[in-house]
Amino acid sequence: MTRDEIFGKVRDVLVDALAVDDDEVTPTATLTGDLGAESIDFLDIVFKLEQAFGFKIGQGELFPDNVQQDPKYVKDGKVTPEGIAALKARLPHADFSKLEADPQISKVGGIFTVESIVRFCEKKLGAAAVR
Repeated sequence: MTRDEIFGKVRDVLVDALAVDDDEVTPTATLTGDLGAESIDFLDIVFKLEQAFGFKIGQGELFPDNVQQDPKYVKDGKVTPEGIAALKARLPHADFSKLEADPQISKVGGIFTVESIVRFCEKKLGAAAVR
């Protein structure tokens, strides 16, 4: 499957799950800031990606669980270096450059872009092909 085909499927999933127009789903669009996703939408997105691509997504694999509530990862409204390291380990498909430059907890949602989902799906499909 080509990158364009993967992007097309991801775009279709996000259009369906978030009721947005397909021209809004660009690689740099953030799920929460640009596309209006809320926490309940993330479950729907995971389910629809599993259906569209035919792979299983483990809990916390695409979107992390409870990192923001852990006091060793968040202090004074900022993600600690240990927290960023934990997020990077859990989310190798995400770009952390903006969060590292400004580690405000309110900026965590910005790491979830359309591009990060495309990269995640590429890795999942690549891993499935190796089996």
